[in-house]
Amino acid sequence: MENWIIRKIEKKDNPAVASLIRAVFDELNIPKVGTAYADPYLDLMFEEYNKSKSVYFVVESEGKILGGAGVAPLENEADTICELQKMYFLPEIRGLGIGSQMMYNCLQAAKDFGYRKCYLETMPFMHDAQKLYKKVGFEYICAPMGSTGHVSCPVWMLKELAPKLEEGTKNSIANEN
Repeated sequence: MENWIIRKIEKKDNPAVASLIRAVFDELNIPKVGTAYADPYLDLMFEEYNKSKSVYFVVESEGKILGGAGVAPLENEADTICELQKMYFLPEIRGLGIGSQMMYNCLQAAKDFGYRKCYLETMPFMHDAQKLYKKVGFEYICAPMGSTGHVSCPVWMLKELAPKLEEGTKNSIANEN
């Protein structure tokens, strides 16, 4: 896959992003109740992330949205804790290192917003995703945090955010696979 870019979501991306997330849920047979699939704003992602201390990035190639991920405040937690949200990629771009670059962008944005910790929830069978999360420093925790409404996601992870990633770290994250 060449000629792809990571950029902030735009209003015109809403239908493609919602469709992509639903397609990944269908492909991987992820429960639809108690997960991101049921989030009321799934069709309004631009509006949801066009808020303070929030951002959503998309991967685009030749006008097609192929993946996305974002960070936003973790509801009902300290304002220094964000959540990595809705990180999904279509099959054709998995395993190309794009997830590592997306993760770098999200974690850098979180630091720039002033967050000290980043939380995420995932499914037990999402091994490749968990491998990426662990590689960048997320650790498993034994209970959920905040109020995500995602009661069907039984794997919880948390990462301490260092103030700034050194340039060498950025390159190693983006180039590892």
